[in-house]
Order: sequence, then C-alpha cells, then structure tokens
Amino acid sequence: MNEQTGRVLVVDDDETVRDVVRRYLEVAGFTVEQASDGAEALRSFGERPPDAVVLDVMMPGINGLEVCRRLRQVSEVPVVLLTALGEEENRIAGLELGADDYVTKPFSPKELALRVASVLRRARRPRPEPAAAELRDGDLRLQPGARQATLGGAELSLTVREFDLLAFFLAHPGTAFSRADLLEKVWGWDFGDQSTVTVHVRRLREKIEPDPAKPVRIATVWGVGYRYDPSDR
Repeated sequence: MNEQTGRVLVVDDDETVRDVVRRYLEVAGFTVEQASDGAEALRSFGERPPDAVVLDVMMPGINGLEVCRRLRQVSEVPVVLLTALGEEENRIAGLELGADDYVTKPFSPKELALRVASVLRRARRPRPEPAAAELRDGDLRLQPGARQATLGGAELSLTVREFDLLAFFLAHPGTAFSRADLLEKVWGWDFGDQSTVTVHVRRLREKIEPDPAKPVRIATVWGVGYRYDPSDR
C-alpha cells in the first residue's frame, strides 16, 4: 500500500471542520470516513477499523480523550488529536493515552495531512526483530521476545511505547540520547512532537523508579536529553 493512501476516520462535532479536513486528506490521496461524535466514532471503528484516526478532543458526550483510551485498549491504530490552543493538559493527556501526534486549532489543513501521512509511515515500517537475550538491570528484567517486563518479580504494566523505550534504554546503558534521537531510534519517528518522549519517560519513571521525583535509573542530562544508569554501576 502506498504511504499516501489509506482510510482515515475524521471525528469532530463541527461539520465545517470535518469537511475541510476531508477535502485536504482526499487531495493527499486518502479515503475519508467521518463521525460527528465519540459514540459514532467507536461504532464506525468497530465495524471497519481505519488506517488512522483524526480525533477532536473537545466533543460532547464521549470526548476525544476517552475515545483514544478505548481505541488503545484494542488497537495501535495511529491517532492524531485536534486540540484547541492553550489545551496543554489535554495534549499531554492524549500522549499519555497513546496518541501519536496532535495539531492545534486553528490549524493548517495541509499540515494536518502531512502529519497523518507521517504517522502512517511510522505505523507501516517493519518493526525490528526483538533481541533474543533477556535485558537486565538488578531486579528489573525485560524479555523482548515475550514483550514482558518485571520489577522485583512483579510484572510491569507497560504500553507498547513504554516497553520499546525501556528496552532501548536497557540495551544502551550509560549513553545520553536527545529526545529527537529517541523519537527516531526507538519508534522510527522523523516527524512529531518531542514532548512525546518526555511523557513516556515520566511514565516509565513512575513504574520503575523507587522515587520518580528523584530518578536513579533514567537520568535527565540537562541540555541533551536522557541517559539510563544501571543500578549496579
């Protein structure tokens, strides 16, 4: 399938916004389906999952964040959020729920089409073969092949992106990486908001650090990014 093709579900309670987005996506080569609210979006997705979803956050009834949460329970479909200017909390919440990118209203429809194409390229890239060997750091163990991680013998509940980030850190201890490096090396993203990395690092710290406010494993390297420091160093 060509990177510039695919079915995109556009979800927004504003008919004018939906129509503008539809026209630009169709010009870019996509087939577009529409939903006017969260409930309709979930029904449409259940009947025929699209290749990507463009999702407005602020909608009556089931809002966009809840739709994103429910989609992530069943699918890794790329999701691009539409958020209003100043809604930083919603953008961060969306990234934490697994959204791939966001565009702030008022937005450039052409930019939105480019972002949809970008998230689809990421999703369609072949995933690298997982390392065969177990990755370990003290009582933290990760089995790439089984997609399983444990801390002190207890299984960790990690999202796909959290797991991939932790696996990368464990495989490259003691090396500092910028957020742009991590976007590209961990997820293959050449286009996207670097705050995605910040959000996932914070969530990982909450799950593997004794005190997330004073991390000892995932260190912040000021002016650079992050570095994983093994506990047995």
